[in-house]
Amino acid sequence: MIYTIIDVETTGRSNKLTEISIFKYDGTQIIDEFTSLINPELLIPDYITALTGIDNGMVADAPTFSEIANTILSFTENCIFVAHNVNFDYNAIRNEFKAINIDFNRKKLCTIRLARKLIPGHKSYSLGKLSNALDIHIVDRHRARGDAEATVILFERLLSQEQAETVFNEFLKKSSKEATLPSHLPTAVFNNLPNTPGVYYFKNKKGKIIYVGKAKDIKKRVLSHFYSKTKKSLAMCRETAHIDFALSGTELIALLMEDAAIKQHYPEYNQVAKRATKMYAIFSYTDRKGIIHMAYNTLKATPNPILTLNSITECRQHIEQLCSQFELCPKYCHLQEAVASCNHFKIHTCKGICKDQEPYEQYNQRVLQAIDSLNNNSKDVVLKQKGRHAQEDAFIMIEKGTYLGYGFIDKTEHINNTQDLEPFLIPQKDNNDIQKIIRKVLVNL
Repeated sequence: MIYTIIDVETTGRSNKLTEISIFKYDGTQIIDEFTSLINPELLIPDYITALTGIDNGMVADAPTFSEIANTILSFTENCIFVAHNVNFDYNAIRNEFKAINIDFNRKKLCTIRLARKLIPGHKSYSLGKLSNALDIHIVDRHRARGDAEATVILFERLLSQEQAETVFNEFLKKSSKEATLPSHLPTAVFNNLPNTPGVYYFKNKKGKIIYVGKAKDIKKRVLSHFYSKTKKSLAMCRETAHIDFALSGTELIALLMEDAAIKQHYPEYNQVAKRATKMYAIFSYTDRKGIIHMAYNTLKATPNPILTLNSITECRQHIEQLCSQFELCPKYCHLQEAVASCNHFKIHTCKGICKDQEPYEQYNQRVLQAIDSLNNNSKDVVLKQKGRHAQEDAFIMIEKGTYLGYGFIDKTEHINNTQDLEPFLIPQKDNNDIQKIIRKVLVNL
């Protein structure tokens, strides 16, 4: 069996190669080597130069990738591609080939994952720290040849371990996920993921949540991230060191849980719905004269909302409609401020409450009718859902159109009314994104 032990340096985010080093190794000794700087045909960022020492001048006269592509193809043909954090090097090279319309496919092994299995117990499996722990001296750290040479020595140590043959063969099986999983993610963590609905949390080495997702099948969805070749997925997977999850019972509750988690943690790799949008609400109050007012404000500042909406414009449109339909006063519906009496440009149905020409009791009756019409359109709804296991049910609670949260309840509990569900409710915040989700469900009821 022949291995090509490879390291590359890149331009960073654009991930264009600036250097490649390949050692061909037969399991006993190095039998060939290819090392070259590469002109990435774009400027190398200063922070990359500071890390690697490779600057624009060094690569100005170097060959482009297309000029050495055939050499790399022939050098790695019928060999196993080996690297420390193999998915980074492999995908960087594969993307360069893709750019020149060549498909690059090799069997691969990751020395990080092999080391975790064969020499467990180290605090860090980065090349630098692991080499220090194993007394492997690296010449020219963060240069392709220096790092590749250190990886060769590490690879020799791994081959000499007692269970090496079994582990290597297992990792090379087509059914094995080892070459697909992120280098820093323990296999046991992935194997522990369930094939059921819920949300999952990608965490980095420091335990910080960097991505939140939802799925019908958590394990299957997580694996799809590892197969994805987008820049975002590759960067996210490189940072992933742990995955937590929470079961939901249904995809709908998973969707609600996902939205709440994104707005709580603001994960780096979640691009949408990070921040909660401001919600508004229509409410009523009675002034010192006994007149009932219709008004609107932010949901946060509304004590007893009658109807929750997404914008001030929607609030005004609803109230304008109520004014016309129930012959209310624009002044007392807060469509006109700081006026002695109403003179709205399109609503002329007021019967004179603002000019003391109508008894407030008579006016209030029509206001209460308007409020009832809103309440009828904003039903209290409890959506029954499948639980997280066979002995459990779940529910989503909506009160007057406002999302209150979800909950899980044992099937042995006796529930006679909505109030009996309240001890099991997990309270959640309503927002514009949640309303969009809820509306789609309510339309189909």
